[in-house]
This record gives sequence, structure tokens and C-alpha cells, in this order.
Amino acid sequence: MLFVITGILNVVLALFSYALLSRIVLDFIVGFAPGWRPKGFVLVFASAVYAVTDKPLAWVRRVVPPLSLGGVSLDLGFLLLYFAVNAVRIFLPLPA
Repeated sequence: MLFVITGILNVVLALFSYALLSRIVLDFIVGFAPGWRPKGFVLVFASAVYAVTDKPLAWVRRVVPPLSLGGVSLDLGFLLLYFAVNAVRIFLPLPA
């Protein structure tokens, strides 16, 4: 029973990890092409990715403020959340 629960949790965390990676790709696209607007399936996909990742990222960003490096502000919230999710996945007991 424990392995079923941890297996489901592992899949959920893996999907969330992929959503975080998708979000960073979408953020880079918007950053390099500000006039780009998704259409069709990409719009549905982007909306789902942002809906899933907005709340956890907002919480982490509230707890961990951006790092100021002169005139640049580095947001560490994404990296911390991504590494935390994958660290939890590493330590989940999975069947051998």
C-alpha cells in the first residue's frame, strides 16, 4: 500500500517538475519575443502550466526574496522549488 501511495506521489511530482520546466521555457519565449501570444493548443497548455505553477512559486517567492546583485535582481524561487521537488522524488521509497 505504501508503494502505491509513493508511486502516485512520484508521478504527481514528476508532472509538476515537467510543468516547472515548461514554465521556464514559456517565460524565456515571452522574454525574448515580447509580442508572442500563444494560440490554440499552446494557449491551453500555457494556461494549464501557469495555473499549476503560480501558487507554489508565489509562496516560495514570498518566503525567499530575490537576490540583489547590483542593478540585477535574481529570483531564486524557481530554482529552490525545482530542486526541492526533485529532492523529494529522490528520497521517496520506490519498489525495487
